[in-house]
Order: sequence, then C-alpha cells, then structure tokens
Amino acid sequence: MGWMGQVHSRSYRQVPDRFRESGITPRLIVCSDNIEARAKGAKEYLGFENWVTDWKEVIANSEVEAVNITTPNHLHLEIIRSATEAGKHVYCEKPVGMSTRETAEIESLASEAGILSLVGFNYRWAPLVQYAHQLISEGKLGELTHYRGRFLVGYASNPEGGLSWRFIKELAGLGALGDLMSHVTHMAHFLAGPIAEVIGNEKIFIPQRPIVKEGETHFTARGGGEKGVVTNEDYAGALVKFANGAQGSFEACRVISGMQCQMAFEVHGTKGAINWNFEKMNEMNVFLPDENNGHDGYVTLYTGPDHPYHANFNPGPANSLSYEDLKIIESYNFLRSIHENKQADPGFDAALKVAEVHDAIVRSWDSKQWETVKPIIID
Repeated sequence: MGWMGQVHSRSYRQVPDRFRESGITPRLIVCSDNIEARAKGAKEYLGFENWVTDWKEVIANSEVEAVNITTPNHLHLEIIRSATEAGKHVYCEKPVGMSTRETAEIESLASEAGILSLVGFNYRWAPLVQYAHQLISEGKLGELTHYRGRFLVGYASNPEGGLSWRFIKELAGLGALGDLMSHVTHMAHFLAGPIAEVIGNEKIFIPQRPIVKEGETHFTARGGGEKGVVTNEDYAGALVKFANGAQGSFEACRVISGMQCQMAFEVHGTKGAINWNFEKMNEMNVFLPDENNGHDGYVTLYTGPDHPYHANFNPGPANSLSYEDLKIIESYNFLRSIHENKQADPGFDAALKVAEVHDAIVRSWDSKQWETVKPIIID
C-alpha cells in the first residue's frame, strides 16, 4: 500500500464513475502491507473492508476473486504462484518477474491455471497513444522504417538518494532495463511489432547510495550515514531490428539530469511520422503530408473526445488527462476482462515478449554482438 498500491486502489474506485456503461463495480475486500500503519490507513481512507500485514491472508480469503500486486519485484513470483494455485486473477506491475526467466515461469503458471492477467504498462492507455496505434494499424504511416523509444527520468539523479530495493539486484533484478525499459519495449511492440535482433550496453553511474531506513524510498535524500552498493544498472541502451524491417534504438536511464519523466517514442514510416512524450501527454505531433508543400510539416494534435477513452473523463478537446487517469483505464480493462471472462492485452504473455527482448539485450552485454530474440527456456 505504498504509492502505487494507493494509485491502483483509487483507480478501482473510479471505474464505476468513469465507465458507468460497463455496469462494473469492484469491491475492495482486503489490503496488505508489511507496515501496519500503511495497511490500516489504506482501509480507512481508500475504503477497503479489511487490512492485514501478511499477503498470504489476501490469497486465502475466499471472497477475493482478483489479486492486485504492487510489491517490490522479488515478491512477485511467490505471490503469483500462490494466487494462480488458488484460481485468483492477477493484475501485476511490470516487469512482472525479477528476471526474464521468472517472467517466463509466471506466464506459464498463469496459462496452466487458466487465470486472467494484466500488466501495468499504463502509458499505452493515453488516448493519443491509442490513436497513434490506430493510425499505424490503418497504414496511415505506410511501411514503418524507424522507431526510437526512450524512458529518461532523473528520479535517482541525486547521489544522496536512498538505496531502496530498486537498486539491489537481489530484490529488484534488473535496474533501468527492468524498471524503465520494460515500458519502452512494450510500447514498441504495441506500435511497431515484434523485435528480431538487439545489441545493448549498460552502465552504473552512481555505485553507492545511503542505506534507507524503514519507510524511506529512493526519493529520500539525506547526507551522511552508511552507504551500500548499487548492484544493477542505472542506464540501459540498445539498437534494435524489428521483424518488419524497421530499425530503431531504445534508451532508459534513472540518473539523467534535466528529464523529469520523458517516456517517449518517435515512429517514422514511408508516408508519415508520429512523436509523443509523456511529459506532454495530452499532445502528439503527427506528420501526414499531402501534395501541398505548404502543409509539409508536423501538426500538433491535442487529446479530445474523438480519441479512445478521452470522453470517459471529459467532453472537451484539449482538456487534459493525468497519469492516474491512465491507471483508471488500465484497471477498467482488467475488471472488464474478468467480467467478460476474456484475456485482455497486455497480459503476462505481453510481459513475456518484453522479457525475451531483454534476455537478448543482457546476452549482448556479455557477447558484445547482435543477439537474436528467442523464446526463454525454463529449466
């Protein structure tokens, strides 16, 4: 019930209002956090019926039909294994598994159990991103030739920022590649299709950080005190070759200066181009030239009711949506999949496709050469 758990909980509460036509009303039965004050507080201000400090009690509750996971990565596999054994549907934050092979195991567990899943790739739900997908699917950009994706965010740029679980391989698994690049890779799959080959590099820029106390996060910055070692990457980059012949590049960094939350993409085709940046989530640049050279340039579109999901929040063009609105859309799609008993996209299979790309990138760190994206074999 940290920040992300609170975001998910608020999102569920908004679904009956924002998606009234669905007739879906979720019931918040029980929340869990190992810090008792957070669990108890969530019951009081988020409307849960009960609270516990042991997640196993959530799984054991016979009234719980679906489990929402916003824990540190090292807990995902154990919780999902327990949930799938109990026949509970699962909505889990990315990157799902702490490693690429854990993600493959999780996808296998869900498939064998026949449960429904959803993954927190929330940026895809922005109305203009949905519209970009529509334009590309309709062939408006022609044959895709170039794709550039990046997630550049300086949340860890302060060297005095605390050594939270995100910086420790044993708790988080991959660093920037798992935490940030997962969004970049999934967005590329969503817009441009499968990736065939990759070659990547990585770097740790800040090798030590102050050890955090209970309740502190990587945003907690205080001078002095004992420091611990950062054991996963601050930066990850890759050149990519798509199955459709398009060429591209990916970047993710958590310690960069200047960028606040630049989750962005640029897509180019033989007939046009699109670029979008989450820092300006409610606008998108589109290049679809006609035969008049006077119109030969990018046009800025603003989110509006003609774009998917926008009208569920307001009826006016250029009236902005927020990050949490994307989580509401995501929560709605998870609940709708359960209501209709139909697997939604992106489920654990989408997370596995991302993991397969990242597995190839990690292999290229050692081989220093292009690596083929291929299925992950679970021993």
